Amino acid sequence: MKVFADKLPDALSKSLPPVVIIAGDEPLQHMEACDLVRRQAREAGVEERDVLDVEANFAWGRLTEAGASMSLFASRKLIELRLGSSKPGQEGGKALKEYAESAAGSDNMLLIMAGRLDAREQKSAWFKALDKIGLFVPVWPVDASRLGFWLRDRAQVHGLNLSLDAARLLGERTEGNLLAADQELQKLALILPPGSQVSPRQVAGDVESSARYDVFTLIDACLKGERERLIRILAGLQAEGTEAPIVLWALTREIRILLSLHQHLDQGQSFEHACKAQKPPIFDKRRPLYQQAIGRLPLRRLHKLLMFAQRLDLSIKGASDLPLHQGLQDLALTLAGGRGLLAELPSSYRVG
Repeated sequence: MKVFADKLPDALSKSLPPVVIIAGDEPLQHMEACDLVRRQAREAGVEERDVLDVEANFAWGRLTEAGASMSLFASRKLIELRLGSSKPGQEGGKALKEYAESAAGSDNMLLIMAGRLDAREQKSAWFKALDKIGLFVPVWPVDASRLGFWLRDRAQVHGLNLSLDAARLLGERTEGNLLAADQELQKLALILPPGSQVSPRQVAGDVESSARYDVFTLIDACLKGERERLIRILAGLQAEGTEAPIVLWALTREIRILLSLHQHLDQGQSFEHACKAQKPPIFDKRRPLYQQAIGRLPLRRLHKLLMFAQRLDLSIKGASDLPLHQGLQDLALTLAGGRGLLAELPSSYRVG
């Protein structure tokens, strides 16, 4: 039975199902739904937990063994099957279907944690068998049109009253990232009295003061082509101890977004449609930044930037002698429309 994340507490309070499938690519709601299942299981007397991570060459017989084995310390146990982005395949589908058929006589509970399950997966025999006896919780990113309302309601969980304008501003500043937005709400709840009314000015001030230099301001500088400013931001990030993988992740993410926009445009789609097709969608306010960036960054250069980012990733892992901090600056400068400053490096290292 399908149950959305906001209705899951009510569904679990009525009875503990033998199977819960939580699937989707929105990390905050996914994490909290899994935590809720674990908490409800403990309250129902499920004291033991088996964790099965599905990776390459996973032995699906482990699921059957986990379901059949008796615990020495508890009468019931929670089996966590962490699929991630993996698909069960033929062998896994068979094992899951068999588990569903035997679950009626078991006191155990199966929690399946997965990425997004497409329509084909939801029509499979294994999914239908599990869905018939348990709960399916799809976790999707909050639509841009609903984000302000969602954040306004979320603020109340932290004892704050957010105006709708303030909630929408928070959504824009965190680019629809619910996890980042929730962290900002937690920080506001620490510095403001319970029940405080939060204005857009307070949201803007807190988000800006919480990180004088952050990867979001760096990305804005890159998209706007503000080369001198991005050099200052990079220096600030390094001085404040921001880890290089975080900076590289942010820059690489923007490169992939720009590549995706180019691909949609090359297929004859409008820029507006290309922005809406991104996950999460690009907000109206930020679209001119991306339009400006794709105008100065052809597809060929973006592919080179992505290859250069991969070399920097190898440097982070110790598999390349590419100077890391100078390389990040080269990547950011080229993304901003300039030329990299790695003159002393071999030409194969440079971004063309």
